[in-house]
Amino acid sequence: MHTAHPGQPDTLAVPAARSTARVLTAVAGAALLLVVLGGAVAAGWAPLLRVDGAVRDALYAGDDRSGLVESVLQVATAPGLSVSRGVVLLPVLVWLVLRRSWWTATWVLGAAGLVSPLTGALKELVGRQRPQFADGGARYDSLSFPSGHSSGVAALVTVALVLAWPLLAPAARRWWLAAGAALVLLVGLTRMWLGVHFLSDVLGGWALGLGWTLLVALAFGALPGGRAALRPGPAT
Repeated sequence: MHTAHPGQPDTLAVPAARSTARVLTAVAGAALLLVVLGGAVAAGWAPLLRVDGAVRDALYAGDDRSGLVESVLQVATAPGLSVSRGVVLLPVLVWLVLRRSWWTATWVLGAAGLVSPLTGALKELVGRQRPQFADGGARYDSLSFPSGHSSGVAALVTVALVLAWPLLAPAARRWWLAAGAALVLLVGLTRMWLGVHFLSDVLGGWALGLGWTLLVALAFGALPGGRAALRPGPAT
């Protein structure tokens, strides 16, 4: 264990403080984006609605898409489902409980498990209807802002990255970060290709999933070096 000599600064505290500051900045930025987008949608701000409408029309795969295209889109969008988070994280939670990592298990469960109720509450608060199309479209009855698939996959990927970060080599971190970002982007795009969400819904979902997960991670000390963070095993 590292200890500083009397009169000398703890050299490990500086990187930890910088990491916390970066995460706090990300949480604040995500919260600001979510509030701005939600307020603009609720107020019917015309510039945002025009952009949303243009992106909706440009990306929608159409009512006449083939069964193959529909199947591919449904598979690609599935990582945003609550059941997908359960399938991925339940074995992790069991493993954490078996090794008595209570704080780690609690923050993972809180971050991944509560993002759906939070998304639902925001949907009711904003009250936005799903995209409408002249030829029909998906015709979902549920509300639209923010996208639950987008918030769900952002939370899942953020939980996985925060959990695994202390165990990964620097080069591996870059690869896993890129892979996670690609998955989040793909799920968000599928929501618009399927015609069930606007661009601002997807952006709001990403902001909610990322900001909420990082906030819970901070609260429970899940950042590297914290009480809820995983520790790398001894080198062999």
